[in-house]
Amino acid sequence: MSVSAFAELLERLTFTPGRLGKLALMQNWFATQGDPDRGIGLAALAGELVFRTAKPALLRDLIAQRTDPTLFALSYDYVGDLAETIALLWPPDAGSNLPPLSLTEVVETLETAPKAELPQILTSWLNSLDAGSRLALIKLVTGGLRVGASARLAKTALAEWAKVDVGEIEEVWHGVAPPYRSLFAWLEGQGPRPDPNGAPVFRPLMLAHPLEARDLAALNAPDWRAEWKWDGIRVQLTAGPGGARLWSRSGEDISGGFPEILDAMTFHGVADGELLVLRDGEVAPFADLQQRLNRKVVTAKMLREFPAAVRLYDLLFDGEEDLRALPFDERRARLEAWYAREHPQRMDLSPLIPFTSMAELAEIRAGTRAASIEGLMLKRGDSPYTPGRIRGPWWKWKRDPLSIDAVLMYAQRGHGRRSSFYSDYTFGLWRGEELVPVGKAYSGYSDVELLWLDKWIRNHTINRFGPVREVERGLVLEVAFDAAQYSTRHKSGVALRFPRISRLRRDKPVEEADRLETLEALIESRIAVPAEDTPSE
Repeated sequence: MSVSAFAELLERLTFTPGRLGKLALMQNWFATQGDPDRGIGLAALAGELVFRTAKPALLRDLIAQRTDPTLFALSYDYVGDLAETIALLWPPDAGSNLPPLSLTEVVETLETAPKAELPQILTSWLNSLDAGSRLALIKLVTGGLRVGASARLAKTALAEWAKVDVGEIEEVWHGVAPPYRSLFAWLEGQGPRPDPNGAPVFRPLMLAHPLEARDLAALNAPDWRAEWKWDGIRVQLTAGPGGARLWSRSGEDISGGFPEILDAMTFHGVADGELLVLRDGEVAPFADLQQRLNRKVVTAKMLREFPAAVRLYDLLFDGEEDLRALPFDERRARLEAWYAREHPQRMDLSPLIPFTSMAELAEIRAGTRAASIEGLMLKRGDSPYTPGRIRGPWWKWKRDPLSIDAVLMYAQRGHGRRSSFYSDYTFGLWRGEELVPVGKAYSGYSDVELLWLDKWIRNHTINRFGPVREVERGLVLEVAFDAAQYSTRHKSGVALRFPRISRLRRDKPVEEADRLETLEALIESRIAVPAEDTPSE
C-alpha cells in the first residue's frame, strides 16, 4: 500500500463523523490492502508505531529552513495542527521523480537509517509527495494521527471484518507485533491462532452504563450488589509464569509507571480493580494519582510521597481457570478466597455495601460527596463478566455534578475534525479584581454552540500565544464538574475533576461570575471509607 492510499484513508476517517462509517472504512481497507502494508497501517491506527530517531522537532527544523518564521507562526495559529501546517507549507520540488512510496519502505528506512541521514531522507520523501500524502507521512512518522479512530475502534473494525469477537483480538494482541502477518493469517483462515506463549495478555474489561431514573425504577434490590465507585483509574492485573503486566482500561501497558505494584504481583491470575494513591488506608485525591500517571521515570520520592495501591473488584482468572462465565456472586466468593490465600501486597478488596432497598441505597449515594467518593456501582448478582459496555448487568450511579459560572479566558484549536475550530476553553474565577484560571474544558457543548463560540472567539481576540488566543473578558460559561481539589500545579490553587461546558451564559455579566472562594467552599475533605483490609506495604 502506498503512502497516498494511506493518506486517503486518513482523510476519509477524519471527515467521517459516525462510528459505523469509520468502521466500514477500516474494514474495507483490511480487505483490499495487502501485507505487510495493511499491518503497518493497522499499527499506526492503534498507536503501536514508534520511531526512536524521527521526532516532531526534526520536522519542525526542516520546515523552518524553508519558510519565513512569521509566515509559519501565522499559519500554525490558523491551522492549529503542526503536521497539517508543515504539509501545506512545504515547497514541492518539481524536479523530484521518486517512485510511489510504500508504508513498508517508510518503516524499514526509519528503523535502520542512521540518525544523521534522516533529514535528507525525509526531505526527499516530502519533496516527492503532494500535500495530502505529506500530511499522512508526517502523521505516520510522529504517531499523532488524530483521525477519530482509537486503537479500540481499529481492533473492533478488524474483528468485525474477520467475523470474530473483539475479545479474541484483544487476547492475542500483545502476543503479536507489526506488521501482524500471523494475526492476519489467522483471521483469514490461513494460519493458527497466534499463541502468546505464556506472555501476560490483556482481557477486555466489562463496563457499566450510567444509571438513569427510568432504569432505577425497574431495579429489584435483592438482585443487586453495590460497591463504592472509587476515584482512581480502572486497571487489570495479569500475572503468571510468563511475567506480569498492569494494564489501563484501554489495554495500555502502564507497568513501568508503577513498579511497586508490579513487584507485588507474585500470583498467577487476572484481577480487575482500581488504581489509587492510598495513605494509611485512605484514598488520596485524584490529583495525587495524577502525579504518577504517564511518567517515564519514577523516582524514589514519587514512590514515597504518592504510594500506589489497587483496590480489587473482580477475579477473571484463578491460575489458568477462566472465571468470566461465572455469575458475579461466585466470582466475588472466589476473589475473597483468592485474596485470603495470596494476600498480595499493596492490594485490598473493595467492600460490598449492605442495603435492603433501593431507597436505602439512594440515601447512601447521597452521602458519597461528603465521603469524597464518585458514587456507586451496581452489579447484578447473576451477571457473568462480559467484555464491553452491555446495558443492564452493571450500572454506575455517580453523584450529581457541581457547577460554577466562570469567565472564558483563553481558547485553543482542537484536533481531528475540530482542528479548524477553537474548541478547547480555559476559564477562570474572580480573586479580588483578578481573574485566575481554574480549569479547561473541551466537551459538553453542541455543534451549533461550537460554531457560535468559534466566531465569538475570533471576534474578541486580544492576544495570541502560538495556537492559543486570549479573549476579552466578556463571556460566562456554566461549567459542570465532578469534584474540586487543592492543587499546587495551578495558579488558582484549585483543580477540577472532569470539567465540561453545560451552558453558555450569554445573559450573565462577567462581573457576576463566581469567585474563587465559592469554588474553594466546594472542595471536599477526605473522609476514609475503609476497605475490608488495608493494603500492605
